Amino acid sequence: MFENRPQFGLVSPYGFLKDAYNVFAVLRKPGLPVGYSMKDMADDYAGTIREEFGGPVNIIGVSTGGSIAQHFAADHPELVRRLVLHSSAHTLSEAGKQMQIKVAQMAKQGRWYAASAAMMGFILPRTGLMKVLTGPLNAIISTLMALSAPKDPNDLVVTVEAEDKHAFRERLPEITAPTLVIAGAEDPFYTPDLFRETAEGISHARLILYEGMGHAASGKRLQQAVLSFLKET
Repeated sequence: MFENRPQFGLVSPYGFLKDAYNVFAVLRKPGLPVGYSMKDMADDYAGTIREEFGGPVNIIGVSTGGSIAQHFAADHPELVRRLVLHSSAHTLSEAGKQMQIKVAQMAKQGRWYAASAAMMGFILPRTGLMKVLTGPLNAIISTLMALSAPKDPNDLVVTVEAEDKHAFRERLPEITAPTLVIAGAEDPFYTPDLFRETAEGISHARLILYEGMGHAASGKRLQQAVLSFLKET
């Protein structure tokens, strides 16, 4: 049904919105051509949302989805009611770029377990109880990821290459929708300064940074903040 267009998926981790909103998760379309950009992906989403909902709708972009959402909001403002950039900024940190490229290279070689282990090792915190739990948890997640990995790594590689080129700071003023930038201050893919620059670059934006949280920021406080923001008029 959704061939050659973005795919509808699970609503997690935004299921907490389902009592107040109809929640849809929209994933990138399969079979991305080499050189496909964040803008191209945003245009795909715009076509799907026009067809399915007419718009405007609330847009929540998580991580890489936030990179796409920035293009979406700037290029298709008529489709955006309110925008949430969740653990996403106008560009990745250098450490984040290097990690994603490393993961893409492993995926090209079919080393899905190693790719997942590298990514989870980068994301999972190593403080408190997690010092003990990170290793076993990483092994479990990486095994599950390897078992469910696609045969063709192309879509992942194309997406990583597209995000490596994502540099949206100069275009942030083109986003006109009320925007919430919400993230963890310990996010390894970004820095607090990148989150601040993103919020400062959008005229109707506010920033919430949670100390001690990584990627992607989560928890009751975040859920309440997002719900309150979306309910504003």
